[in-house]
Amino acid sequence: MSEQRRIGYKWNLRQLMAQRNLWKTTELIPLLKSRGINLSNAQVHRLVTSTPERIPARTFAALCDILDCTPNDLFEPYVEMRAAKTADAPRRPEDIGVKPGEPIARRVRLISPDEDG
Repeated sequence: MSEQRRIGYKWNLRQLMAQRNLWKTTELIPLLKSRGINLSNAQVHRLVTSTPERIPARTFAALCDILDCTPNDLFEPYVEMRAAKTADAPRRPEDIGVKPGEPIARRVRLISPDEDG
């Protein structure tokens, strides 16, 4: 089966804030403002509690400066492998060891140990 390469990422902002004793999203607002980044309470809350799909480079740089971290600490990419949408399934039953006309499953009868004779 062919596979496609898919990239994911882990957003570590909340963990890095906790390591630096920043527990509330509102504590981040004045630190961002002092670096020229003006975000509303709701924007900062979303930035901290969810994984952003896009983030301005200045905001990203400000977060690295505030948290004294590198971009790799904040944003952790990884490769996840997924099966492609089209599978290379066998076209004939013989390709998987099934002979035409022979049943794949057979009926069985379970015998208890005392019936065994």
